[in-house]
Amino acid sequence: MVKRVVDILVSAALLVIALPVLLLVSIVIRCTSPGPVLFRQVRMGRGFEPFEIFKLRTMAHAQAGLAYTLGPDPRITPVGVWLRRTKLDELPQLWNVLRGDMSLVGPRPVLPELTYEFHEFYAFLLRVRPGLTDPASLKYCQETRLLAQADDPMHFFKTVVTPDKLRISFEYLANANLWTDCVTMTMTAVICCFPAMSRLYGELPEAQG
Repeated sequence: MVKRVVDILVSAALLVIALPVLLLVSIVIRCTSPGPVLFRQVRMGRGFEPFEIFKLRTMAHAQAGLAYTLGPDPRITPVGVWLRRTKLDELPQLWNVLRGDMSLVGPRPVLPELTYEFHEFYAFLLRVRPGLTDPASLKYCQETRLLAQADDPMHFFKTVVTPDKLRISFEYLANANLWTDCVTMTMTAVICCFPAMSRLYGELPEAQG
């Protein structure tokens, strides 16, 4: 209950603070690329209840391709490259937090198909709301760049990156409290400005096939 109250208060405050940025970026997106400002996609929520996640659109609208971004993707717009680098495309998820789909801190929401493939793990992780950030996402804040170095990005993502993320999320949830959530939120802000600080969460695995 306390965590939910904190989620509501902090997400509401951050949305108010971020509103001018969201409006400005929305105008830039509309002026530089045809299509909607927001990108919507179904992710799996607490208790295996699907929900629609919101992001600022970073790709060309209605172009076919994989649901995953596994390295450089021609669908990503020039503005989208900058939004992804700064993580500003994630700001609309504060609305997901405010309305109860997500929490500020928790395992990152993934596509339903991934929860089916790793069901035994997500059966535990999805006992809580997925989060805007967590230690696993901080360690892999430059995941796309890592996957681009692999001979087979999808295989590397499924066999190396995802299991490591699940391990980190398990460890975090086993000891999570308001203090660890505050630390994670603070480190999220730091790593957004200084990505190299992600090394504090461990060395990344070597990219391979």
